[in-house]
Parts: sequence; structure tokens; C-alpha cells
Amino acid sequence: MGVWGLRPQRGSRGQSPLVFLMPLACYAVSTTRGRLHHEPEAPTRGPFQRDRDRIIHSSAFRKLQHKTQVFVTHVGDFFRTRLTHSIEVAQIARSIARELDLNEDLAEALALAHDLGHPPFGHAGEDALNARMKPWGGFDHNAQSLRVVTRLEARYAGFDGLNLTWETLEGLVKHNGPLTRPPGYIEAYNKLHDLQLGTQASAEAQVAAIADDIAYHSHDLDDGMRAGLFGPDEIRHLPVVGEALAEARRSSLDVPPPRLRHETIRRVINELVSDVVAESRQRLGHMAPDSADRIRRAKKPVVGFAPRMAEANFAIKDFLRARMYRHWKVNRMTNKARRMVEQLFTLLHDDPSTLPDGWRALAGEGQTAQSAQVVCDYIAGMTDRFAIDEFKRLTDISLQA
Repeated sequence: MGVWGLRPQRGSRGQSPLVFLMPLACYAVSTTRGRLHHEPEAPTRGPFQRDRDRIIHSSAFRKLQHKTQVFVTHVGDFFRTRLTHSIEVAQIARSIARELDLNEDLAEALALAHDLGHPPFGHAGEDALNARMKPWGGFDHNAQSLRVVTRLEARYAGFDGLNLTWETLEGLVKHNGPLTRPPGYIEAYNKLHDLQLGTQASAEAQVAAIADDIAYHSHDLDDGMRAGLFGPDEIRHLPVVGEALAEARRSSLDVPPPRLRHETIRRVINELVSDVVAESRQRLGHMAPDSADRIRRAKKPVVGFAPRMAEANFAIKDFLRARMYRHWKVNRMTNKARRMVEQLFTLLHDDPSTLPDGWRALAGEGQTAQSAQVVCDYIAGMTDRFAIDEFKRLTDISLQA
């Protein structure tokens, strides 16, 4: 038997939204185990709505608007950023969660938070920080996301971080599956606040993870065509994508290229989402879980693609890797960005006295593990634009401090 949860329904024009009770599946997350620091519950919002709101109002979330997804943010206004990507993931996650009678608020909160730990310049920035942080355990963006929401955000008088619920933190670190060898900060935090790292994540976290795949594969196809890295005729051989392209062309005898692109991508998203819903319903029906904890104890994820669609997803990923992520124009940007982040780290760690006041006090003196972590946190929190400007300030003697 399921539990009951509040879901909104719009009234007619000029009326307030109606709120009514709808059943959630018995395996959905319906209650929270609480927060590390006790707080009274909000009178008008559930705990996962409150988590979502705290994430949206965080400075780390706002900075995602100027952080690279694939193309450096100043290249063009229409390409995805980490922020627009996160919003698209949240929309897809809510759609899937609704169809599976899961907790939409938790799925949305996890989707919005999943990239908070990404440094500037996308994976190039992550690779650079990982290389520089090797002597101190490396850099992992998932661990950095946990640092952001449990430590680095400084908004509340009584605690560091956002004090999110156990379920949101669990889903944030385990959305890609159990962690048998967790990165350093996740392992350290887990000793303070046990997130059961060896189990599966909730179904809502699994939904957020697969929504991430659907979003970035589909919008990277869109951005790649917009950037002229490949055209419609070069993707027609791809499973799902080729079928969507052919259907889009049949929808009108004369579809302008931009509309053809949009018609194709929305069909790809619809096909991928529909497959996840159908496959996940089948897995859930076979398992017949009676609680969210039964989902966590399962040997395999309950949310996923059917085998045929999983193969199609890999084919799309392989195509994007070859034709977009390793395109010479993208390589030039990522190589410059990687060198910039590496040099930023070296300059600041070699002389922590060049850090701004608050960061300098945290770093202390000398090239220590503590100063390395502070420099890493400082750089990881930068936007692309700020990183470029800071690099100029540190290397061009003619500029002001």
C-alpha cells in the first residue's frame, strides 16, 4: 500500500493553485530521517521542498550559470551551461518520478544539486584540479558537491553548509550506485553522518542520475549541431536519434534546419524517458519492493534503460565523444582551460598570501595539505569568467590586484 503526499494542481486563471493528496508508491521516499543539525520543520513546505529551495538560493547554484558544460560560457549565449543543464535534468527527473509515483520533490532537489561541485571549465577544470591535488587525495566533483552543501556554503548562523536532509545527502553521493571506495571527503563525512555508502541509492536518486544522462546526451546533440560540429545527416545512423530525425522530417515537407533540430531532440528525449518509465515499471513489478529501504538493499538499480535503449545510449555517447568532446575546436578550449586551472593552483598554493582575506586566513602559511584544500575549494567555486580574470590578475603585472 502506498503513502499519501501533497501534489499541486493549477486552478483556472486568476485562482490559486489547488493542493490535493495523491498516493505515492510504497517504495517512494515519503519521510526523512532528519538533518545533521536539528531544525523545526517548515510549516508550509515539506523537507525535500525545503532542500530544493535551499539549493536554489545557494551561491554555488547561482554560479552554475557561468560554468562550462561543454563550451566555455563566453563562446555563445545559446549553448548549455551547468545551470541550464541542471534545470533540464530537474524537469526530466520530475517527469519520470511522477510516472513512477515517486517523490518528485526529492528527485528535483537531487537533480538541481548534482553538479554543485563542478569547477570552472567542465571536465578540463576537474582534470586539472585532480592532477594538482594528487598528493592530497585528488579531486572528485561528487565529493566536492558534498563539501559545498555540508561545509562551504556559509548562509546560516548555526551551522556550515545547507543542512540538507539525510535522503538528499545520501542521493547526492550515491546517485551513481554504491560507493565501495569513497573519495576522501565523502568517507570522512560518512563517519560523522552515516549515509550507508555500501547500499543502492533511493529510487528518486536513481531517477536523477538517469535524467542526467538523458539531458546531457540530448542537449549535447543539440549544441553540437548548433555549433556546426556535425549536421543532421551525420547523426541519422544513430539508434533512436536517426528514427527521431526521420520522423521529424516526415512531420513537414519543409522543416527549416533549426526547427528540424528541435523536433529531433524533443523526440529523442521523449523516447528515452518513455523507455526508462516502461523498463523501471517492469523491474519494480518483478521486485515488488514494499519500502524505500528495500530499494536500497537491492543488488541492482531499479531505474534504468531496457537493454536495447542502453545500447543506443552508449552509441550516442560514443558518437559525442568522437565528434564533439574530442573535436579540435573543443580540444583547444579545454587544453587552454586545463593549463589555466593548473597554473592558478600552482600560483596560489606556492604563495597562499596571494589569496583573498577570508581564504588566506583558512589556508594558513606554507604549502601544506590544508592550504592545498583551501586553494582547491577557492578555484572549484570560481565561474569560468572569474577564473579567467583571476588568472590575468595573478600573471599580468600591469593589471591591478
